[in-house]
Amino acid sequence: MKEKNRGVATVLAFALLPLSGFATDIYIPSLPTMAAKMQVSSIEVQLTLSLFLISYGISQLFIGSVLDSFGRYRVSLVSLVIFALASIVVATTHHIYLIYLMRIIHGLTVGAIIVAKRAYFVDLFAGDQLKHYLSLFSIIWSTGPIVAPFIGGYLQNLFGWESNFYFLAGLAALFAVLELIYSGETLVHFTEFNFKKIVNIYSTMITTASFTLGIVMLGLAYCMVMIYNMTGPFIIEHHLHLSPVIAGYSSLVLGFAWMVGGFIGKATINRPFFKRLVVNLVLQVVFVCVMLFSLQFITNLFSLIFFAFIIHIGAGYTFNNYFTFCLGKFPKNAGIAGGLTGGITYIIVSFLSYGIVNIVPAKDERNLSLSYLILILLSVFIMLVISRLRSKSLPETELL
Repeated sequence: MKEKNRGVATVLAFALLPLSGFATDIYIPSLPTMAAKMQVSSIEVQLTLSLFLISYGISQLFIGSVLDSFGRYRVSLVSLVIFALASIVVATTHHIYLIYLMRIIHGLTVGAIIVAKRAYFVDLFAGDQLKHYLSLFSIIWSTGPIVAPFIGGYLQNLFGWESNFYFLAGLAALFAVLELIYSGETLVHFTEFNFKKIVNIYSTMITTASFTLGIVMLGLAYCMVMIYNMTGPFIIEHHLHLSPVIAGYSSLVLGFAWMVGGFIGKATINRPFFKRLVVNLVLQVVFVCVMLFSLQFITNLFSLIFFAFIIHIGAGYTFNNYFTFCLGKFPKNAGIAGGLTGGITYIIVSFLSYGIVNIVPAKDERNLSLSYLILILLSVFIMLVISRLRSKSLPETELL
């Protein structure tokens, strides 16, 4: 990459981080319409989200070693082009199984793009500057869930659900052109693609307690957002009888909640790590209990969004803290570390969110409250495990 283009390339790298959010959230308000138009069930159309998340997670698990061995730039550029073509296929077909296949391709290509861009920052920056950039990741990523459903709600209203995927195709094509002009390879030290060495690196990372438990906490935090994404539009459009535009605005507000959590996480980055995460989790437990109790007296759009907003702030806070920690844990193998972090997180999210939606269907605010409660209680359990490991006098740098 040319030195004179570094500033523009850095902006492009940041701008591509929300792509995964756009790929999942832009058509959230269209889920009920898609189910009706294609004459499939809500579970079948929700599976398009789960398949994206599974393939996105699996892609990140393995793409890191490829990026560390062969570089970031070409893999990212080709992935953008394939993503654009798959989006056009989704927009021009009404066959749910072909859409499933294209969503898998979406997940694989977005995984390559996002891991490459995360590694970009570790390639070029170090020390406090790198820590600063890493802490911005979840904040910038949250612009996707904020902006995407807002745009998607209006596109759905004006042009139909297909327009969401035409928009994704155009966005990916634009970024591909800009990448071609301004970006370039940032990897200086290429790692030999030695299968045995790569397996050893993976093994070292996975067996590091702080890293693995941090990833589990990331998965539980983001699962709260995904549960709402899969159920919220059906609650708003079917149970409350409101429009896709209202569903889009609601997702926008909750995306902002995630960003607020990220900002609070960044603002408290120098405070004791474990203590601030425990306080955050206690507050989430309190608010989800109040949410359940309040259903005896009131249940409408405002109560739904109010309680979800507070819980999503807590989820965003957890995600920001553990994401910064996990990505900075192994700087010499940034591609693999970033891939494992994102990959395992999204695999946890995909299976857990789809399982919870099947057990507690998208019916009303009570079911959403119960879904939140399940995830928060699981988070409490993981924090208890971390607390027990801390009590065995592991170094502060190991479990923070």
